[in-house]
Amino acid sequence: MYSYRMPRYKSGWKPSFDFDFFKKPTIRDTGKGSASRYSAKNRNQAEEPQTYEDIKQQNLDEGTLWEDPDFPAEDSSIYFKDPPSVWPDIEWMRPSELCDDPQLFVGGATRMDVNQGILGDCWLLAAVASLATNEHLLHRVVPTDQSFSEDYAGVFRFQFWQYGRWVEVCVDDRLPCHDGKVIYMHSDERNEFWSALLEKAYAKLVGCYESLSGGLTSEALTDFTGGLVQRFTLRDETRDDLVKRMMRAKALGSLSGCSIDATPDTMESRLDNGLIIGHAYSITDVRMVDIETPRVSGTIPMIRVRNPWGNEHEWKGAFSDDSEEWNFIPEDAREEMGLTFSHDGEFWMTFDDFKSNFQRCEICYLGPDSGVEGLDEAAEEQINKWESTLCEGSWMRNVNAGGCKNYGSFYTNPQYKISIPEPDDDDEDGKCVVVVGVMQRARRNLKKVGQDNHTIGYAIYALPDPDAAGNLSHKFFAENPMAAKSSTFSNLREICDHHNLDPGDYVIVPSTFEPNSEANFIVRAYSEKPQSVQEMDDQASYSAEPDADELGDDDDDDNEKLEASRSKFLEDAGEDGEIDAYELRDLLNETFTQEFEFDGFSKDMCRSMVAMKDADLSGRLDYSDFASLLEDLKICKKAFRLYDTDGNGYFSSFEFKRVLNTMGLRMSNATFNATVMRYSVKEGHVVFDDFVACVVKLKTLFQTFKDKDEEESGSAEFKMDEYIQLSMYS
Repeated sequence: MYSYRMPRYKSGWKPSFDFDFFKKPTIRDTGKGSASRYSAKNRNQAEEPQTYEDIKQQNLDEGTLWEDPDFPAEDSSIYFKDPPSVWPDIEWMRPSELCDDPQLFVGGATRMDVNQGILGDCWLLAAVASLATNEHLLHRVVPTDQSFSEDYAGVFRFQFWQYGRWVEVCVDDRLPCHDGKVIYMHSDERNEFWSALLEKAYAKLVGCYESLSGGLTSEALTDFTGGLVQRFTLRDETRDDLVKRMMRAKALGSLSGCSIDATPDTMESRLDNGLIIGHAYSITDVRMVDIETPRVSGTIPMIRVRNPWGNEHEWKGAFSDDSEEWNFIPEDAREEMGLTFSHDGEFWMTFDDFKSNFQRCEICYLGPDSGVEGLDEAAEEQINKWESTLCEGSWMRNVNAGGCKNYGSFYTNPQYKISIPEPDDDDEDGKCVVVVGVMQRARRNLKKVGQDNHTIGYAIYALPDPDAAGNLSHKFFAENPMAAKSSTFSNLREICDHHNLDPGDYVIVPSTFEPNSEANFIVRAYSEKPQSVQEMDDQASYSAEPDADELGDDDDDDNEKLEASRSKFLEDAGEDGEIDAYELRDLLNETFTQEFEFDGFSKDMCRSMVAMKDADLSGRLDYSDFASLLEDLKICKKAFRLYDTDGNGYFSSFEFKRVLNTMGLRMSNATFNATVMRYSVKEGHVVFDDFVACVVKLKTLFQTFKDKDEEESGSAEFKMDEYIQLSMYS
């Protein structure tokens, strides 16, 4: 059985999200291109989008400063419903109105440029502070070719990674202020505005500033880097393993954060040691430090942590500011560490104290999607060494949102085959490290209507057959154990874990915890060695021989009824020995309405049955055609009863593909999705007459295609008239 854990969130306003980056104006999938926008007036007039450069040039030509029509200086850009109970008077001001010499950067970007305002987004600030420690990553998000002096037009652009793509967000530079001061994220320097504008662009990305109240540092780290973020519990790590992991993360340019778990009544409570419960801290340095005491001399592992509030709320234990332990650290070592004792929210701790006092840690693994150049040699080597793959998918209600392994519908979830041909170079056990992430897409925009992230996870199974390409059956998952799985099911945007696997072929099955939870998602995998990930999908095929083992033996009573129907045919057929669709309807309904609770086959349904067997397009069936149709209906009855286990007159649409496969009908995932939409009722049930209609339609289409595909090449050519004729008659 599976269980799941709910993550802790920063308190504050209820978060809300109102963004779809494929549609939102002034936000565009950029790749290596530029931003684009539609104005509020012309967005429905199908005009060509303007680039960031066009926006800037237009305002320079007109001698105006840009005002963003899609994120206006109004309350709607701050909150989505009602303002908080304590709310200052807001005035939107440009940096030139706040100081004499506004700058995007003053002396470059540092973690001290990230100070929290009145918004409860410490999770975001922790990520921004980590971002500021890596100049190359920062300038991927905050391009440096913009300023308040050269070609200033009141517009600034930022780049964020969103679900496999880099998108560019343009904002004007009007900031929410009170009494001449920025009320949200700000720098220590009054004339430095990169962090405030970055926060504004991110607020636009997710809908409004209120959307930033409450979240996880891992989410922002992913959006700033395109990396995979793993969250882990410190108590589960040994001291030596933790030191090794954190030192390696630093060497590879990874971004990291940490926190202390909280309950609603302890959120942001101050501990006696100076730490704050439920608060998101950023990790800004990790190193081995020389130490000399009266009894020992050597090195100890230490870690530097920063409170995004940037004030006196700091660690008060060993190696806190002005503590006597610093006397044991040589002066040159302190200088190398950049040690200061100012009340700036940043402090050093030993690894033992870090592990004892913090509970959660997040490491952002950088990969090819980070799209930066000029990192230090070790980081560049690792980024180039990661092999990264990404697949997009969806969980659809009543189709493939099968839920976790606790449910019999688990096998209907999307399945992705990953092939790892060889072990990592430095692995003594001959294994491969694979980092897997499953991310649900664009759920934040639904929070304003009361919906949150789904609880998600994944399972990994070894594939005994390396040539397997089609969907794995319920039987496979019932008989085979998992090779690995996500450490938990959680309502994070992305769930991520690393696994040590033997070389070989595996299938990743992402799922929600409960069935019928709809969402779009992406699956990502990082590995040292080249690997491939592809969706497991069936190819369309038809076998005239159904699965006899699954269907079982014929029922004597059914055979007697079918024989009676044949006799009735001979009685009702005219001199030509044939019947039409109307006569077929009366004949079949006399039998089948006694066995199944439905209104009987419709005239259109019977026309389709005739079309399936009517090779000469006469619109009539002779005895041999009718006898063949009865055999098909007998198989339909057996299959339907097999999956209608409780006799309610329907089976779950989750079982639809399994039923069709039993009858020898196979189709791709996309075709099956369309089939479920067409032939299931609103509740996700498949009733008898819809099931028969589906089978008749499929068999007609398969047979018609097969007749055209004489060389069995998998393709057939239809003239337009033939195609229309087939579509209309069947």
